[in-house]
Amino acid sequence: MKYYWEGNRRFNSWSVHVQNKYGSRLQKVSLNAGFSCPNRDGNIGFGGCTYCNNEGFNPSYCDPQKPISEQLDQGIAFLRKRYKKASKFIAYFQAFTNTYGPEELLEKKYMEALAHEEVVGISVGTRPDCVDKPKLDLLEKLAKEHFVSLEFGIESCYDKTLRLINRGHTFAQSVRAIKLAAERGLHVNAHLIFGLPHETRKQMLNQAKIISALPVNSLKFHQLQIVKGTQMAEQYLSNPEMFNLFDLDEYIDFIISFIERLAPWILIERFSGEVPPAFNVGKSWGDTRFFQILERIEKELRQKDTWQGKLFEQKD
Repeated sequence: MKYYWEGNRRFNSWSVHVQNKYGSRLQKVSLNAGFSCPNRDGNIGFGGCTYCNNEGFNPSYCDPQKPISEQLDQGIAFLRKRYKKASKFIAYFQAFTNTYGPEELLEKKYMEALAHEEVVGISVGTRPDCVDKPKLDLLEKLAKEHFVSLEFGIESCYDKTLRLINRGHTFAQSVRAIKLAAERGLHVNAHLIFGLPHETRKQMLNQAKIISALPVNSLKFHQLQIVKGTQMAEQYLSNPEMFNLFDLDEYIDFIISFIERLAPWILIERFSGEVPPAFNVGKSWGDTRFFQILERIEKELRQKDTWQGKLFEQKD
């Protein structure tokens, strides 16, 4: 098995990759550019995804009433205090659907971010049903001079689950969007949520094989968290047997099994999500933070003498 990762880690680390490529940490600065979502305004549906409450995930400086440049200034100042080694930044269009608008408006927002002297690229969070040729043309043009990542919320590879959580798109649409973006030479990132209602551990593990067959550059993993103010929170409180949420130890065992089956060339940007305690309605992992979960995962990888891709089977 060929090792694709850099350094002495046992998984293909995004942070190590960008450190080697750019000479420093690349820190994402979250932005709220004021875009809406077609799954909320009636274009595709109403109410949004059952798990979604953006207030639980956006930093306080992310105010759509503020210009992009002001959000970047405040976000960079905040992140410099938290991450002492941060010196280069990616403007992360995070809130709602950031390709949902006319191309002229998208270009204006993206260019304002790229004009910031400390920003080296943009990361655009969107839905797989909200990209088309003109928008991909714009992103391809920007990618000629800047780092551009297109982040797709896949969440699940199973249409039954996507319907259950009111995503409003199919997995086939995710596959199409990923392939179109990859054909343009864009960095393609995908999000997966583990622990969605009625999905078995076997089904979740099988997604490693499915995703590995796609031209995805990097992945973000999130354990399902039940967030206050969502339809899913109401479902959880009234019908908890729908859910089989992970304990921390269970999740670490699962994520190791998952990456063992994952293609070794796919970069991993994050292993878990984190919602403010005041917004968390479901099972809590206490005060455990991202870096502590990462430390646990790396320790287990070493103790089990395993690594990303160990059980991956590549087809010719």
